[in-house]
Amino acid sequence: MADIHKDQRIYLEDPRPTVSETKPGRGRKKTCRVSQVPPVRVDKWVELQSSTAWKRVRLRESTKGFLDVEMLHRRVWVWDGKEEHAHQWHLLVRREINAPGEIKYSLSNAHKDISVERLAHMQGQRYWVERSFQDGKSHIGLDHYQARSWRSWHHHMALVMMAMLFILEERLRNKQEYPLLSCSDIEALLARFLPRRDADLDEVVRQLEERHRRRQSSIDSAYIKQGVAQLAASG
Repeated sequence: MADIHKDQRIYLEDPRPTVSETKPGRGRKKTCRVSQVPPVRVDKWVELQSSTAWKRVRLRESTKGFLDVEMLHRRVWVWDGKEEHAHQWHLLVRREINAPGEIKYSLSNAHKDISVERLAHMQGQRYWVERSFQDGKSHIGLDHYQARSWRSWHHHMALVMMAMLFILEERLRNKQEYPLLSCSDIEALLARFLPRRDADLDEVVRQLEERHRRRQSSIDSAYIKQGVAQLAASG
């Protein structure tokens, strides 16, 4: 399942791409394939569909009630202009019931006999991916890093993934007793009950000086490398 833009070209029947014959004495032999039927933009095709062509599908429960959407489905052909054959895929169009102007287009290479309900469920899984990123940034520090190398970035992301796994396991473990337990709830509980080492003034100053020492060392190193590069360029 992959989302597409509204200007994606599709074929309503097999385009049967073929190489046109070259007439004798009319130049080099043709090698480019051309379709035998014209393509159509997905948004233009949707505009031609009647209101009865849309099917209402219930995706899931949400905090604001059941999430119902209207779906439009058709088997279409997709061709990149180079391959010998076109591919027949599922075209899935989704619009919100309360906001019919918000339309989402997708293509899927799922089995031809799959149901519209299953396709709609597959298309809706992007919500959970985006929600995990939102939770990671809001509560776990997914975007709180200043990395100058891939190794440091990988270390930060590995720790974030471990923290996200811990929170997920806690939510699943307490699902029956606390079905509304959220990442924010667990973050608040950890901040309250985890043991903390209260640092005295001398320790705070020592940590500050150490940070400043490392920062100054990094600055000096950058200037040295820049000077060496300038000398190498002028020599």
